[in-house]
Amino acid sequence: MDLSSNFRMLALYNQRMNQQLLTVCEPLSMEQLHQQTQSFFPSVMAHWNHILFADLIMLQRLVDNDLVSVDPAVLKTLPKSKSVNDQFVSNMDELKSLRVLIDLIYLQIMADLTDLDCSKIVRYTTTEGRLIERKTGEFYQHIFNHQTHHRGQLTCVLSQLGLDFGCTDLPVIVPEGSHVLFTGETV
Repeated sequence: MDLSSNFRMLALYNQRMNQQLLTVCEPLSMEQLHQQTQSFFPSVMAHWNHILFADLIMLQRLVDNDLVSVDPAVLKTLPKSKSVNDQFVSNMDELKSLRVLIDLIYLQIMADLTDLDCSKIVRYTTTEGRLIERKTGEFYQHIFNHQTHHRGQLTCVLSQLGLDFGCTDLPVIVPEGSHVLFTGETV
């Protein structure tokens, strides 16, 4: 499988997993969404906000390096990531709206991705001030690994709340594998 096909599959996996977990979180009360979890992040909503933080800041880094094209009107609607403690959303309606939009943006980026694009360089400064230079393929891998890692923490919290979040296996979530066909939906 080539890199661009792999990233298209991972973008679809992330979208589907995010939707699956949003559905599980939807019936939670505001109290449950914000209650102390004794986990890596202090609450269910804090887990979601951290995943949003990373997706937003990494998207901005790609845009700043002219590596992706996103409608400027859409970009204007997105919050700016500044700190790992950013709180972008506080309720499920806000979360669903922003999460769906970001997932669509990443799907569109991956739909247009070529293997040649994966060898281009992204340069940025981390929130701690460290200069980083990586091939975009490595950068995309980090984006998808980051989401998966923190969704794993979130599923642990959800299971402690007695919620069934279903299967998380990539071959089940994306049974079509790397032969992902996109509908041409644009953002």
